Amino acid sequence: MKLIDPVVALPTAQSEKFIRKFGLWSDDQHIQAAALKERVLKEDIRLFRVAWADPHGVSRAKTVTRAAFLGALESGYNINVATTTLDASGGRVFSSFTRGGGMGLEEMTGSPNLIVVPDPATFRVLPWELNVGWILCDEYFTNGVPFHFSPRHLLRKQLDRLSKRNLRSVVGLEIEWYLLKLVDGNLTSENVGSPGIKGRAPLTYPVEPGFSLHSESNMDLIHKPVAALAEYLERLGLPLRSIEKEWGPGQLECTFAPSDALEAADNVVLFRTATRQICRRMGYLATFMTRPKLAGYYSSGWHLHQSLVDASDGRNLFMPTNEGQVLAPLGQSYLGGLMHHALSSTLFANPTINGYRRFRANSLAPDRVAWCTDHRGVMLRVLGALDDPASRIENRIGEPSANPYLYIASQIVSGLDGIDNNRHPGSPDTDPYATKHPMLPKSLNEALLLMGSEPLYRESLGGTFVDYYLKLKQAEIGRYEKFSAENKTDPLSDDTTVWEQDEYFDFF
Repeated sequence: MKLIDPVVALPTAQSEKFIRKFGLWSDDQHIQAAALKERVLKEDIRLFRVAWADPHGVSRAKTVTRAAFLGALESGYNINVATTTLDASGGRVFSSFTRGGGMGLEEMTGSPNLIVVPDPATFRVLPWELNVGWILCDEYFTNGVPFHFSPRHLLRKQLDRLSKRNLRSVVGLEIEWYLLKLVDGNLTSENVGSPGIKGRAPLTYPVEPGFSLHSESNMDLIHKPVAALAEYLERLGLPLRSIEKEWGPGQLECTFAPSDALEAADNVVLFRTATRQICRRMGYLATFMTRPKLAGYYSSGWHLHQSLVDASDGRNLFMPTNEGQVLAPLGQSYLGGLMHHALSSTLFANPTINGYRRFRANSLAPDRVAWCTDHRGVMLRVLGALDDPASRIENRIGEPSANPYLYIASQIVSGLDGIDNNRHPGSPDTDPYATKHPMLPKSLNEALLLMGSEPLYRESLGGTFVDYYLKLKQAEIGRYEKFSAENKTDPLSDDTTVWEQDEYFDFF
């Protein structure tokens, strides 16, 4: 690959107009930025969180003053590359201060600065904190080159592939999570870890007894935090449709109206960080960990609804036009691609050790590669009918802590391969837990091996990113295996370990 000359500091004079210099915004974004500057002054907004999504899909941010924010709307804002070199425990995975940054990439030497460029379309004022703005950013090297490991850039690259075919990806979201009551809002030394070692997870109480699906009485027990959350999410402009009482104690599902893929991914980042902040301020803990180590806590999932539409007129191209079809031919081939690459793409939908505890037979989660029409036991549930503009494919494989940009990008990569190679999905399965289809990976380690052996994602996402991401997750596995060996845990057990609880419970 072509190496980028490392630049360790942002030259003030030459980079005052960094965004225009490198042509990083569209005309619409420049117009939005001009309106945003006026709004900031008119509403007297004083502090701003310039945020970006890390490789785990978690929101990272710097709080800056108004002067710095207005400057960032022309020149971007300096951040360190460090958040990319750490795993979920804060442990250093790459040797940043060696030549090549431990990645063999000259431009990563010395943990260099990046510049985050705000996307004006993502600006919000946080409704739970007076006069604080929030905006999502894209990461660039100081010479204007997009950052290799930016998940938002990676998704946008796949959307550009669709755009060249006059296609747009439309995504709907159903995300399950847990609401719990904190035993004590104060942290102790037990909750403080060190790089590579997470502190103890907070202690919590259940907020309702659970296992009474859609119980109105149980839902009323948590009405106050649910109502507050709904109000704040609406004020943030997120397209929330429902907050539903799911199976486990305090398990909820939030559903969102469909939107363009990039907007949907951005919405997930904002939804998760906002939900955690809002709940914490009320004495609750919100977790998007799949299967917490708590008695009776059922696994949570993330169901991703997707379709392709004509970019010119918005017509749903998955919608069948003939009797007897459940998808149009384009949708059938896209479905074939999702089926063909289901195993190798599992890593992006389930990036944690904990996520693989969800794949159990007859559990409302898939355990193998299968599809069917309107069947909740399959991995790929097809919802399509003649002249139905809501025709779509629902992928039920994901865990709620998945990086939204990588999860959605992997679907587009797989689906386009299905279209280009006219892949057929095979026959539908009405008894998915009894068919002889390939079983989903049993562990994160197995998923890494499947991803590493698939050339499609190296070609589409870049070998530099795939090698980086595999190493990042291998470090996580290494720490887990060390714990398992020291504590003699059974890797085939259904029980969530203390290590997972500490690692994920209050991180996601």
